[in-house]
Amino acid sequence: MMKIGSDIRAFAEHNHRRLLRACAVVLLLSGLSACSEPPYTNVDNAQLQSMLERNIPIYDVRRPEEWRQTGVVEGSELLTFADANGRVRPDFLSRFTAATGKHDPVILICRTGSRTGTLARYLVEQMGYTQVFNVRNGISQWIRDDRPVKRL
Repeated sequence: MMKIGSDIRAFAEHNHRRLLRACAVVLLLSGLSACSEPPYTNVDNAQLQSMLERNIPIYDVRRPEEWRQTGVVEGSELLTFADANGRVRPDFLSRFTAATGKHDPVILICRTGSRTGTLARYLVEQMGYTQVFNVRNGISQWIRDDRPVKRL
């Protein structure tokens, strides 16, 4: 009886170690994929300025009260992505896709780059857009860098 108990214990310990190793590998790989480059392109303010000078369309996806609070980058198309509770506006995608081609360059800007990062990933991975640019740190950094805004 002692032999069977020790065999079971050894088997359980061996499998426990294998399970721990497998979990560690999964966590490492998921951590690395989170650090990988996004499927869209992040741009800074200098790159944004250059793109605006080339007339690449920019969509400010914040809410109207945010536009009024900070102003907007001159020439921005104003199209709210999500309401104050984070729910995607029902008309957003239809309006956006009607105005932009899947292979045309498009710039997305929000307050900090978070909403637009989520949106950019969705547009590339789920909808097949190929040239999506996210303004890193959003309008907040644009304003901190003393770039001009149009007041509404």
